[in-house]
Amino acid sequence: MRHALLLSLLVLLLGLGTLVVHATGGTRYAYPYLMLIPVLLAAAGYGLSGALVAALIAGGLMAAMPLDVSTQQAQPVYNWLIRLGLYLVIGGVAGSLFSLLRRAHATSERLARTDPRTGLCNQIALDEALGQRLAAGRGAPLGIGLILVRLSDIGEVLATLGPETADGLVRAMGERLRRQDRRIVEVYRFSNAELYLLLEGVESAETERVVHRLAEAGEENLVVQEIPLRAQLVMGSSWQASEATTAGELIRQSRVAMLTAMEKHRLHCHYSPEQENDKREALRLVSRVRQDLERGRFELHFQPKLRLSDGRVSGCEGLIRWRDERAQLIAPGRFMPRVESTTLIAPLTRFVADQACRFIQGTEGVVSINLSVRNLSDEALLDELLGLIRHHGIVPQRLEVEITESALMADLKSGCQALEYLRGHGIRVSIDDFGTGFSSFEYLQYLPITGLKIDRAFVRELGGDARSLCLVACMIDMGHALGLEVTAEGVETLEQHRALRRLGCDQAQGFLYAKALAAPEYLTWQRAHRPAAWLDSVDQTH
Repeated sequence: MRHALLLSLLVLLLGLGTLVVHATGGTRYAYPYLMLIPVLLAAAGYGLSGALVAALIAGGLMAAMPLDVSTQQAQPVYNWLIRLGLYLVIGGVAGSLFSLLRRAHATSERLARTDPRTGLCNQIALDEALGQRLAAGRGAPLGIGLILVRLSDIGEVLATLGPETADGLVRAMGERLRRQDRRIVEVYRFSNAELYLLLEGVESAETERVVHRLAEAGEENLVVQEIPLRAQLVMGSSWQASEATTAGELIRQSRVAMLTAMEKHRLHCHYSPEQENDKREALRLVSRVRQDLERGRFELHFQPKLRLSDGRVSGCEGLIRWRDERAQLIAPGRFMPRVESTTLIAPLTRFVADQACRFIQGTEGVVSINLSVRNLSDEALLDELLGLIRHHGIVPQRLEVEITESALMADLKSGCQALEYLRGHGIRVSIDDFGTGFSSFEYLQYLPITGLKIDRAFVRELGGDARSLCLVACMIDMGHALGLEVTAEGVETLEQHRALRRLGCDQAQGFLYAKALAAPEYLTWQRAHRPAAWLDSVDQTH
């Protein structure tokens, strides 16, 4: 269409120029130079070749024009030859310049759409390709799919082997993934560790099947600069749900799905609106944490721990609770995972520690609180914890910190240093959710810990699964062999209680005994608890 319009315009201008020269009396006047307009236009539109062709046509038209129309006096040959030469020179120079500009522009456009370190297409190219294909595919039975692939451990490669190797790994992974399915149109590098894969002519279910092939391909090592490397992939996918879907929506949706996969420790998640709603709600909640801390809307509730040998209360665990504007409790699972990954965890942990120390002053037994992986690397916070113990005048041995196995293994060296620091000042340390992390018993003998807590996932199966019974028995025996106090969490049935007691577990907590209670309710429950009578009733109940 553009070519036809430009060609028509050139013909029109050449014709008009010829008519003007003829109407003004011939080539003896300056009007023949009007023919340079179509020559220059041809140079702009078609480059050197177009300019030369237009110059020859213009020169030919002027050569046939009389020097004086009224007398029909012919032009001297040298006259129209000089004019033709002038047209060719000006057209040739202009055409060359326009050709150079066009090539420079094309190179600039290509570079703007290419990642300079890997040669892969970049975000600009993805935005354009998505927009074009979504527009062209309207009304088609099959849609567009997008898969975001994150190389989650690229930071380690960057730190140990340098940026060239990291870029080489991303490039090699992109090339490998593209070969896995013919419907993968292109691979785009979005950031240092992220690749977008554009799929065309697919259904939603097919997008997920492609992901499984990508996962298998990602398991194999890649050789980069003669070094065998393996990259851990995390993927999120989205699909053109309707003709109204935009490029920005597809990109955002695949990222939401990928972040969901990371949070849930999965290889892949496909986008659903609920994921976006959950993240929006989590962001809204996290933005209110500091403000609501100052407003006193956070509380510490306490769940009792019972000594299984005699039924006595051995202590409790302090659990954070948050009330909204209507005084309704907000489930910790809705905000704690997000808070733990931000600096907000420091003031929240400080609040928990202060409340726990205050509570210890008015009760008996050991009170435990939870620390996150960020807390372990925060030396100032650990010092503040010791300061709170001194400020409230409590015995350090009555405070216990619980750290999850997976959080500790995320940075074992600094984690061990933090635990040694706490143990050196008398604070008890326990491994929480034991068995759900790396499940390696070897590291336990090197950790400065006083106890471990068996995760509720193992306790849940007690009584109904012989293998679970054996596994829990091994955990208890191993803990005792290392001189650790063993606690079972999530005890909800008498059968679980009896099994743990038979296996020699030291203490337990769960809804069978009591839920997490506000401080006044806990103290009331503790005063009413009669260990011997309670134990007799449990033993006699069948």
